[in-house]
Amino acid sequence: MESSIPPFASVEQLRKRAKDLLREARAGDPAALARITAHRRHDRERPTLSDAQLSIAREHGFPAWARLRSYVERLRGHGPDLEHAYRSDPEYYEDRAAGLLASAGDGTAEAVAAFERVRAPITLSGARLVLARQHGFGRWAELREHVRALAGSGEPFARAYQAIEQQDVTALAALADRFPELVRARGTNGNDLLGMSAATCDERLVRVLLDRGADPARTNAHGWTPLHQAAYAGLPHLAATLLAAGAPAGASARGDGGTPLAVALFWGRRETAELLAEQAVVPENLRIAAGLGRLDLIGSLLAPDGTLAAAAGRHRGFYRPHSGFPAWRPSTATAEIRDEALSWAARNDRAEAVELLVRHGADLDADVYRGTALTWAAACGRVAAVRRLLALEADPDRRGTFGGPSHGEGVTALHLAAQHGAVDVIEALLEAGADRTIRDELHDGDAASWAEHFHQPAARKLLNT
Repeated sequence: MESSIPPFASVEQLRKRAKDLLREARAGDPAALARITAHRRHDRERPTLSDAQLSIAREHGFPAWARLRSYVERLRGHGPDLEHAYRSDPEYYEDRAAGLLASAGDGTAEAVAAFERVRAPITLSGARLVLARQHGFGRWAELREHVRALAGSGEPFARAYQAIEQQDVTALAALADRFPELVRARGTNGNDLLGMSAATCDERLVRVLLDRGADPARTNAHGWTPLHQAAYAGLPHLAATLLAAGAPAGASARGDGGTPLAVALFWGRRETAELLAEQAVVPENLRIAAGLGRLDLIGSLLAPDGTLAAAAGRHRGFYRPHSGFPAWRPSTATAEIRDEALSWAARNDRAEAVELLVRHGADLDADVYRGTALTWAAACGRVAAVRRLLALEADPDRRGTFGGPSHGEGVTALHLAAQHGAVDVIEALLEAGADRTIRDELHDGDAASWAEHFHQPAARKLLNT
């Protein structure tokens, strides 16, 4: 089989390979004849140039010479900045355009720079133009047409993505060996194969790519790195692997202060957060201190009278891990900074930090951004924090927001505990007198119906007794 196509090989080089193969076959070389015979479409007496070209294309996984030629022309024309489509459903790219727009609206440097490179307005139509240009096309319609034909195109990046989706370690390794440039290539919105592998939570895939030179410090259009993904999913072993490979612990994504540590604490991934904090506590503000349960650091940032040190509210530009959460702007208001820290302490089960923050002026029932301290603790199954908040007289029936705008409006802690099957949290809330008949404002469901919808039979049984 022919050697791999070198990065950014020209069509002329490929034609020369085909001509060389044809010449060898016509001279009677058995290996060349076998290669052409394996792929030729017609039983001609003598092989032709089109037969040789088809052999070259098929040996590299492309169904036809035209597909290979188009791929190489795009590589040649756009160099290492070319982004590769990898999903064959056009609506996926509509979502990616919307996500890029949201990230630019949040002020993420990588996303803003993408609009500036194309000189596109920060609008949805501008985001579509950015995506089209990054994929090597002049118009959005051309990208959509390319995507519709992607499934049978044979493009290596799309094939590698499929191997990752199927968690096929052998196929991914073979493709990375066949096309070494894949470990450096970028997909839509700057997503590379290493980041995609991290998103599957399959450390075997990550190791295949790291062993072949993938860069663990590389960011996508949102500033997101594979280490952010490990933090998002709560995978401490994967985080340790990436840190050992050189992943930066202090990189910010989706706004100032959006470090992997902040992402882990946002979701209550306590074990992963503690591992990351061993590397560095960045940024060192009040919500990070609260999420880690660092009473000493809380004490240095928040005085007993409720006043804040200057560093307490810094680097809070990050507030959402993805655009499924609604837009918001963190302020410098003292109450907001205190109350947000209380929520981060609760979702990470830092009961002592919860009490200290309340003692220093945090509002037990504040809904700073998509959830009160109690609803976050309930959603994360943090029974110690739930019991401490209830003991401090948090309202078990407080209605609030949670998650995306199509998910949680007018929800209570009991709804969220039911969704996640947190039976011990449900018991604590019921003991505190939580009203199991309250219905949320979007779906008109009580907590038992939420348990049923999210397939939590133990929680449903408890709520129906």
